[in-house]
Amino acid sequence: MALLAISATVHAADVVAPTGADRALTVNDFMPHQSISKEFNETWSYQFVFDNGTRAFLNYSALYIPGLGKKLGCDLGFWNFKGKTYTVGRQYPPERLVASKEKASIVINKDEYMLLNKPGKGHRVFYSADKGGKFLLDVTFDSAEPGLVPGNGVWTYGKEKFAQYIHIPYGRVSGKIAYNEDTITVKGYAYMDQTWQTVQATDMANRTINFSTNERNSMFAGRITLTTNSQLMGYALYNSPQGMKVAIPTKIKEAGVDYNGKKFPKTTLAFEWKNGIPAMVFPVTKVLQKASLLDKVDGWFAKKAMKIAAGGEVLFYRGRSQNGMGKKIDWAITGVKD
Repeated sequence: MALLAISATVHAADVVAPTGADRALTVNDFMPHQSISKEFNETWSYQFVFDNGTRAFLNYSALYIPGLGKKLGCDLGFWNFKGKTYTVGRQYPPERLVASKEKASIVINKDEYMLLNKPGKGHRVFYSADKGGKFLLDVTFDSAEPGLVPGNGVWTYGKEKFAQYIHIPYGRVSGKIAYNEDTITVKGYAYMDQTWQTVQATDMANRTINFSTNERNSMFAGRITLTTNSQLMGYALYNSPQGMKVAIPTKIKEAGVDYNGKKFPKTTLAFEWKNGIPAMVFPVTKVLQKASLLDKVDGWFAKKAMKIAAGGEVLFYRGRSQNGMGKKIDWAITGVKD
């Protein structure tokens, strides 16, 4: 639920980048961070692209919902599961989350929602829900490229803070997914990152662009956030001939287009980076899936509260294109419909 939309809450401000040198990620980064504000929220996000054409999108979130207070959100979406799309979302009180640094695990309701072992090879992701159908995702990373983070991973925007950690830019996974009585054995690739912010994400940013590639070679994978005054936060990882590098964006050409859900732009995005990393270019002209955050929220009151908090209905678009290096890139762009 770390989706980003238009808001006027944060006015003109400068973005201050993370401090410290690029570094490997640790179990401390993966563990829940201290809640330092009323609206503090944190999300662990996964994108699975399976070889059979099915995709799965999973978020575990600790968030603040106006009128409802602190909640845990667990949402899962299947795209092209035997030709159909299914989504489910569950909410729980915050005390249900149990994190263990010693076991490198995060559990929300034992045997239902679990992230087991430090992100990397052997990391297991488990989701089980019986609501509007029986959902199951149980996959393990058979391999994983090591993640990196720039310094402390925390950007400052005005008085607020935004953090991002790319734990797995690319990994091969295997396991099973199921809807009702249909169970499919799956293999494929996955991307995983984690974000937190001190206010609603919609209070800090205009939109966010996620992307990952289906090959580890010449790979870009990451999440770039555009603030309410069109500055840039976030980063990507680039697998160069010399090894993995942190890619800090300096410009997104054609970034001024409006992703507010009213008219999806037919354009090409070009990302430019610091330190001589080559530009990344890909079109966002073919949408495979358009979905709403409200599909995963329980009850009329909660839907209304989320819509008010976001300034409208949050929509996200997902697609696949070829980048300028001839590699397939899977992308997602989010925005708000008033």
